[in-house]
Amino acid sequence: MTTPRLLNRLTFRQLQVFQAVHRQQSYSRAAEQLGLTQPAVSAQVRQLEQALGQPLFKYTGKTLHVLPAADALAASTQAIFGQVSRLQMTLSDLDGTISGELNLAAVSTAQYVVPHLIARFRAHYPNVQVRLRVCNRSQALERLAARSDDLVIMAMVPEEDDNLVFMPFLENELIPIVWPGHPLLEAPSPTLEDLARHYLLMRESGSGVRTAFEQLAAEQDVTLQHTMELGTNEAIKQGVMAHLGVTVLPRLAVRLEIGAGLLAELPLPGFPLRRSWCTVYPRDRFPTPVTELFLRFVRERLGEIEAHFKAPPRPIPDHGVVCLPLTSG
Repeated sequence: MTTPRLLNRLTFRQLQVFQAVHRQQSYSRAAEQLGLTQPAVSAQVRQLEQALGQPLFKYTGKTLHVLPAADALAASTQAIFGQVSRLQMTLSDLDGTISGELNLAAVSTAQYVVPHLIARFRAHYPNVQVRLRVCNRSQALERLAARSDDLVIMAMVPEEDDNLVFMPFLENELIPIVWPGHPLLEAPSPTLEDLARHYLLMRESGSGVRTAFEQLAAEQDVTLQHTMELGTNEAIKQGVMAHLGVTVLPRLAVRLEIGAGLLAELPLPGFPLRRSWCTVYPRDRFPTPVTELFLRFVRERLGEIEAHFKAPPRPIPDHGVVCLPLTSG
């Protein structure tokens, strides 16, 4: 069998640099990501183009255009790096220590859930390094489009996007929240229209909770005239406790405050709104072995996860999490 001509002319470093340029669509941003100078990145891409015998990128003015050969190489590069990662996982498994990286992004409402998943996962695979970025829904969608993370965790996954692979893992109930002693708690049959007469404390436009709430209001033909935008769920909770207004938030975001008597759930027709938190990744981005491991881990524990978050809040019993770095001595 003859050796493919490219085998002796390509290097992993060239492919790594190319992948960064292709994803960032910028030599300068790729250089920043890799900790290289821009001339060094340009030199690696130039050597790769010489080895392939085809151009990969073309500048028109200040805009970098991706050529067809680059798209073809990107698919092959992703497959190559995926196989290398799987080899690393296999060797780690044989050695008894699975290691690697898992880069997660989660919408802000999921921050009450994701750390619990990470803790359980790390209890079984302590050598996997996990990074979590918390963002709003708009940013999560941007990160999905840019392939910035291994997985994004969000609710309200765009149903019209066939390029997204998602796995629901926990129900996300959205409920109306008022302060204890609010007059509507004593009303015989309060409605969404009654709630909308108060100042509604809301996240920024485009957030998942706000979008779901606005959709329900439109369905019930209720106008949300009195709104006040606050930047975080924590600020909104403090605002309700200060009698600044009322709100709709995920049940899991307020269950501690409700249990402590600092906030109260207002029963209203049409609530709770039910969505699901999901793990999401682009269909054309093959999961890394560590990502596949995490997805399988979550899938196998769906019942355990649901039971934990439906139970009353209480200190978590020991489940093997070690909160100190492992030492060799």
